[in-house]
Amino acid sequence: MADGEAPTRLTDEQLVAMLDLVKDADSVELKVTVPEAGHRSSVHALEIDPLNAQIRQVFFFDTPDLALDRAGVVVRARRIAGKGDDSVVKLRPVVPADLPAEIRRSSSFNVEVDAMPGGYVCSASMKGRPVTGDVRLAVNGKAPLRKLFSKEQRAFFAAHAPAGVGLEGLSVLGPIFVLKVAWVPEGFGRRLVGEMWLYPNGERILELSTKCLPAEALLVAGEARVFLTRRGISLSGHQQTKTRTALEFFSKELLDAVGG
Repeated sequence: MADGEAPTRLTDEQLVAMLDLVKDADSVELKVTVPEAGHRSSVHALEIDPLNAQIRQVFFFDTPDLALDRAGVVVRARRIAGKGDDSVVKLRPVVPADLPAEIRRSSSFNVEVDAMPGGYVCSASMKGRPVTGDVRLAVNGKAPLRKLFSKEQRAFFAAHAPAGVGLEGLSVLGPIFVLKVAWVPEGFGRRLVGEMWLYPNGERILELSTKCLPAEALLVAGEARVFLTRRGISLSGHQQTKTRTALEFFSKELLDAVGG
């Protein structure tokens, strides 16, 4: 394998393990991170119109040393142009069959397998819809952070956060500006999503994704691979995760500020 390339296919063992998770999941999201050198060519090849992009502002919440992240917990809130605010408390990795039946029945709860070239992860998300404007108030210290999260979300957080870590003690990690475009490309026939994450240090991540039902996962993965490779989209680059990049950047910024 050439330098800078990453595995683009799961091993047989990985595929069996992933399919075991998929059968009990609610949805599957297929993702690929486009190498930065291919951003412009990919936008051109996919005929993405940037003027159709929706603007988003994303905030994560964690301790400066990322105690939640180490425990597999992600706490996030977003401001979305034309749509309002949303929030999520996420746990990963999870085994769907091990989750309590009562929590699976919640309309705010979703179990999803994220699959990317060479890897996958299964996560459980408790979603919420705070009042529009509350995210901005909370991140500016004008409203309590817990106001962004529902009773179900707060209970899910309490069940999985490390001992001694509460919502009100978390630091704001963000914001990150995101441009999102969703469309049905000619020759694919499914909804494709492109997200450009713009980090304060100038770094950019372009991710392409599509969602499907668990029973469709292998078929859609094959169709997506063929569609993207025919348009010159590389599937062999390092698969950089948006959340990991954000957490590491802002954690370093917070620790540097206090001499940590």
